[in-house]
Amino acid sequence: MDATAQATAEILKKIRALEIKTRGLVETAFAGNYHSVFKGRGMNFEDVREYQPGDEIRAIDWNVTARLGTAFVKKFTEERELTVMLIVDVSASGNFGSTVQSKRELAAEVACLLAFSAIRNNDKVGLLLFTDQVELFIPPKKGRSHTLRLIREILFFEPRGRGTQPAQALDYLNKIVTRRAVVFFISDFQAPDFSHALAVSGRRHDFIAIHVRDERERSLPNIGIVTLEDAETGEQIEINTADRSTRARFADVADEQAEQLSRALRRNNIEEISLRTGEDYLPALRAFFRQRERRIAIR
Repeated sequence: MDATAQATAEILKKIRALEIKTRGLVETAFAGNYHSVFKGRGMNFEDVREYQPGDEIRAIDWNVTARLGTAFVKKFTEERELTVMLIVDVSASGNFGSTVQSKRELAAEVACLLAFSAIRNNDKVGLLLFTDQVELFIPPKKGRSHTLRLIREILFFEPRGRGTQPAQALDYLNKIVTRRAVVFFISDFQAPDFSHALAVSGRRHDFIAIHVRDERERSLPNIGIVTLEDAETGEQIEINTADRSTRARFADVADEQAEQLSRALRRNNIEEISLRTGEDYLPALRAFFRQRERRIAIR
């Protein structure tokens, strides 16, 4: 087998393994959650049937009732089909991972889980990959083969840019997806301020921010003098990790950046799911679904 064929076989193997894992999770952990928290656009009139004790009086179709001389009620079905957009940051910082998993690999697995959840519920799924520019847009469609294409692109797409400009991705989204969609925005959010674009997108769409992080971006090990390099700019700095105050300042800066992001999301009524590489992401996703279900039940 030549090198190209071998590489292709490895790609297909990885995609298939991810499909098997995430489809299993969809069938077990998320079978009903996704459907219950992401409602369709409304109710469609389907038919009428004869009134039965316990039916809502407001559902009576008075025209049919008057014509036939007995009470009939309207039957409705939920307009379930949604458009789900996966917006995934593929900038250079996503290649970092201090465990067996990089941030981009974690993003791909979570995106795969969400995509199969949507497809299982007969929703359409689209993809937008971005760096400091819009790298790739795949319009929303249905079907397993379409979903597998999305996963392949998330895992193996080679971006032109290295930086991160979420505002460009959101501006593009708002221009091209005109109807309200469920938007999962997956990024490490190591980016300049994009509050305005976030506010616009938060109003137009059901917007969920998935914050993908690595523990080493907050907690430095005590290993002496090390050189750190910004993956997106190439800038390097040398720091002494043996110095306790240096490690504390590093953690404080990371915590403040995370809190600034959380404040910006809260201001715009956008929900945040925080995930870390090397950790099980299911508890955080389950907690998100449970909280959202509770809020829907209260309304």
